[in-house]
Amino acid sequence: MKTEEAPRYPMTRASGCPFDPPPKLKELQEEAPLVKVKVFDKTAWLVTRYADQRRLLADPRISADVTEPGYPSQTAQPLRSDEGVGIGFILMDDPEHARLRRMVTAPFMIKRVEALRPAVQKIVDGLIDDLLAGPKPVDLMEAFALPVPSLVICELLGVPYTDHDFFQQNSKQLISLSSTPEERGEAHANLGGYLYNLVGEKLENPKEDLLSGLTERVKAGELTRQDAAGMGVLLLLAGHETTANMIALGTLALLEHPDQLAVLRETDDPKVVQGAVEELLRYLNITHNGRRRAVLEDIDFDGQLLKAGEGRIFPNDIGNRDPEAFPDPDRLDLHRDARHHVAFGFGVHQCLGQPLARMELQVVYSTLYRRIPTLRRAAELDEIPFKHDGSVYGVYSLPVTW
Repeated sequence: MKTEEAPRYPMTRASGCPFDPPPKLKELQEEAPLVKVKVFDKTAWLVTRYADQRRLLADPRISADVTEPGYPSQTAQPLRSDEGVGIGFILMDDPEHARLRRMVTAPFMIKRVEALRPAVQKIVDGLIDDLLAGPKPVDLMEAFALPVPSLVICELLGVPYTDHDFFQQNSKQLISLSSTPEERGEAHANLGGYLYNLVGEKLENPKEDLLSGLTERVKAGELTRQDAAGMGVLLLLAGHETTANMIALGTLALLEHPDQLAVLRETDDPKVVQGAVEELLRYLNITHNGRRRAVLEDIDFDGQLLKAGEGRIFPNDIGNRDPEAFPDPDRLDLHRDARHHVAFGFGVHQCLGQPLARMELQVVYSTLYRRIPTLRRAAELDEIPFKHDGSVYGVYSLPVTW
């Protein structure tokens, strides 16, 4: 394919089909496993098929380092700030990536996460109590979907929830693709400065939280204060934006599929709930602009040469709709075994917080629809504002009533 003929990425979803990947992605997946696209002033290659995505994402010759030649950034410039606070280990390669990631792995291990389940259940029940006692209709995103993971990640990190308006507003600006480089830089500097100051407070007065644990690494010389703040920015962003959008978008998808909603509303089987969460993660894919990588050295890929210095994009939304991996992939089926999806990525950069996200979603999806069985939309589907302009997909608001 000639460069000038390459389609531009990311692509537009079809009108009236807010839960499905862009139709052009399906066409490209059927056309070829690797397809050249335009990203800003560069070209890169889309890896469209599920098996190929897993294979290459696990290859150490495929780099997550945004500074590598050919890396197809989502925006005109990589995330940086005047304070020198980066975005943590997510844009690094091993061994440095592994060294830093290990420092924050323990709180997200399954056993530790399960110990938090009663506290998350209490948060969810309390917010539902508030919904039922308050006026309706109500914006489910503002009143429920965003507070649940925000309260949880604040407690885990040791971030005051009273500051949630500040970090949520800056998070929105940081991940919006419509923000200018200056606006994104300002938001990143705001968050970086906030976490840098908070790490400083915990150096003086440590608590029982994740950031305080990182300060022990700072004192030992294993981390700089800037490193610790950067890891805090990453975990704060990832810990509330993604799960909040998954709660709201998952609820909307279920309201549009009442037969599937009934599965969750009528079950008390944890295994059914767990399976439903995996299928919703596969079906919706809120990280909808692909994982970005650079090729470090030439790779023979089934007879096709992947050249060093080229960019690769792995759109997990179309990977999770690959019929070779998921029969009848465009159907939402909560009884499907979807545990092998790539919603959390694959390889060494697979999402650190996935046990926490899964547990939160299990609590929400097993509670909300049973406690409010008549929950329904309070606006037409075409009136709901979807986040087409961000690196995290979802809805800006979701009016509901019962």
